[in-house]
Amino acid sequence: MKSWFRSEDVLSVLIGVAVIGLSLATLTGWNLLGWSVKVNEWVAPAQAVAPSSRAFTALTGPGALAATFAFLLGVLSAGAAFLRASPGRFAVRFAVLFVLAFACWAAGHNAYIAANPNKLPPGVSWSLGLTGEAGYLLALIGGLLIGNLAPRTAAWFKDAARPELFIKAGIVIYGAVLGAKAAEESGRATAILFRGLAAIVEAYLIYWAVVYLLARKVFGFSREWAAPLASGISICGVTAAITTGAAIRARPIVPVMVSSLVVVFAVIEMLVLPGLARVLLPDDPMVAAGWMGLAVKTDGAAFSSGEMTAGLYFPDPNDPARKWMALTTTTVKVFIDVFIGVWAVVLSVVWAWKIDKREENRGLPLREIWERFPKFVFGYALTFGGFFATGLIAPHVIPALKQGTDQADVFRRLFFVLTFFSIGLATNVRRLWAEGLGRLALVYVVSLFGFVIWVGLAISWLFFHGVPAGGK
Repeated sequence: MKSWFRSEDVLSVLIGVAVIGLSLATLTGWNLLGWSVKVNEWVAPAQAVAPSSRAFTALTGPGALAATFAFLLGVLSAGAAFLRASPGRFAVRFAVLFVLAFACWAAGHNAYIAANPNKLPPGVSWSLGLTGEAGYLLALIGGLLIGNLAPRTAAWFKDAARPELFIKAGIVIYGAVLGAKAAEESGRATAILFRGLAAIVEAYLIYWAVVYLLARKVFGFSREWAAPLASGISICGVTAAITTGAAIRARPIVPVMVSSLVVVFAVIEMLVLPGLARVLLPDDPMVAAGWMGLAVKTDGAAFSSGEMTAGLYFPDPNDPARKWMALTTTTVKVFIDVFIGVWAVVLSVVWAWKIDKREENRGLPLREIWERFPKFVFGYALTFGGFFATGLIAPHVIPALKQGTDQADVFRRLFFVLTFFSIGLATNVRRLWAEGLGRLALVYVVSLFGFVIWVGLAISWLFFHGVPAGGK
């Protein structure tokens, strides 16, 4: 078997496509992933987990958790054999890794941590408003604590802690999730789709270049840090930063630390921008909705920001205008995410041809580009393109596609959590601080509040000013 084929890149595509393939059973009326475990916002621990499909309610939350664990253990142990690692050694260590990472993920969904401050559940008087994505941060913190306080324990996990495999498989699955969402939105509102796509292309080309130059020229960061930082701020923190890191061959810790900063600051944006939009744009709700999609960088925080903003403009929860505002925010954010694959190709070419070129390459180094290009992006493009095209050709199957991808997305989120925990295990905090973590946060603050938010507002105004919230 070719050495390039027996790699984590290829294995991630195989795993991602297998999960997505199971999700497609919904097109024939079968439900092959409904047993997967969904983590909910919770006050009482018994509320934390449940099957992702109501058809499996009898399985109960603990049963769904056990089924999900068994599925991942089997698939990933087979993957370890594919990579010529010991399946038994992997399985034992992965079992402990999963338990710890999942505990962090579930803790991040506690209502006092994750609930929307404007939609607090009964009995909860306050919340940090971090959304469920706080679970990623808790996973990273948990891994960091073990990695830095108990290094021997962290070393024990080495065979199972495979962050690149986890994140790449998650991104392949994410392609299908985004493809189904994009197809759904294009069928509902072509005008909003076009405006959203045009807005993100213009915003992204401005954002990325300015953040990259600021990190390099003003703060003195290396290209290894500057490129994932620019992508994390410009697109969507977790997925974009890690895909960029793979394209330029950065160390795994670089994009994960950038992603963590994005999650933290996205929460701040979510709490501040909806109210600011209501003040600055009293008569332009669609501009405000587009602004949330362009400025707030994680999916969960962006979608929540869109809902909060719609609620400020239209207090009646049954007002259809709220739906169109939420649709606008979601459309803009989804197409920002879609741009990840395109940018991975661009950066692979630029790094191989100009920045990290080999002496023997005088022209366009196609072989070097192929070696450098993250192969899992093909899986991402395949799943996105397939689901998007299917939804456009046969709009009547979109509900079934969405049902399947919602269940598959369970595994995408779990793979992301496993990634954060695994990265934390391998990270030396002292060394990371010496590389400039404090300066990294400063770059983010200056970029976000200095121009990203305001450029996003200007572009949203350009494309959505005068568009009524009725969607016409």
